[in-house]
Amino acid sequence: MVSHLVIMKPRRDLSPAARERLVTAFEHAIREIQTVQNVRVGRRVRVGAGYEAVMPDAADYYILIDFENVGGLAAYLQHPAHKDLGARFSDSLEAALVFDFEGIALDRLREL
Repeated sequence: MVSHLVIMKPRRDLSPAARERLVTAFEHAIREIQTVQNVRVGRRVRVGAGYEAVMPDAADYYILIDFENVGGLAAYLQHPAHKDLGARFSDSLEAALVFDFEGIALDRLREL
């Protein structure tokens, strides 16, 4: 499995209409792009842990999209629906980090 991780912070001045366009583009992309297998979305929580004080203020939300393999991720990234999402993404965010990971079984952890 390959996971596409997006950590993001929307612009402070993002209008409700622009936010709606971003969400709609995301929903369209994950619905239309056949290689998407699983999607998780979450909001950052703060629990008073020491590491929170040293973390950059660069993320309010995460999206994690799973694909069967690298080919599925590549198909997602090249799809026209993703290109539209990318345009909305760039216009809507103050900060973002995007990473792709290949998952491994826990019994192979020592091989990393």
